[in-house]
Amino acid sequence: MSRIGKYAIELPDGVEIDLNGAELSVKGPKGELAMTLVPQVKVDIEQRRVRVSPRGKDKTSRSMWGMQRTLISNLVEGVLNGYHKRLEMKGVGYRATVKGNILNLQLGFSHDIDFPIPDGITIQCPEQTVIVVSGIDKQVVGQVAAEIREYRKPEPYKGKGIKYEGEYIFRKEGKKK
Repeated sequence: MSRIGKYAIELPDGVEIDLNGAELSVKGPKGELAMTLVPQVKVDIEQRRVRVSPRGKDKTSRSMWGMQRTLISNLVEGVLNGYHKRLEMKGVGYRATVKGNILNLQLGFSHDIDFPIPDGITIQCPEQTVIVVSGIDKQVVGQVAAEIREYRKPEPYKGKGIKYEGEYIFRKEGKKK
């Protein structure tokens, strides 16, 4: 039995959900998201609650059960509150600025990096060394943050690079004479 899948998803006020065959769409104050359900699960919507249950007793149905419930929950949370990830930059001369629809990164290379901001994503730089990626789709927000971090991952000796807020960087000791 799925420990996550057995819980119903409560729909808060202002969030509407529509099931049309295998297409599930969620509308809320921040926007609209949609997903396609896998055939191994069925979704029941009654009285502002969404219940997900497996169609069979096989292993794939049971494994899809909890995953589909979590994806639907992420859609509801995204259209209601949205998601955000904070990235911190550490290094001499490392800075970020947003110019229109382009994130400009100076990361110690001989050239600046221009990162085009995808549709549905908002990037802000409250400080020169802090980048805030926000949007309503959790997967896209995480993917964009991972792509930005990939330009200069934190290194273990001085800790220089781009890291997530609160991420622990395992530090190594340098060479000894």
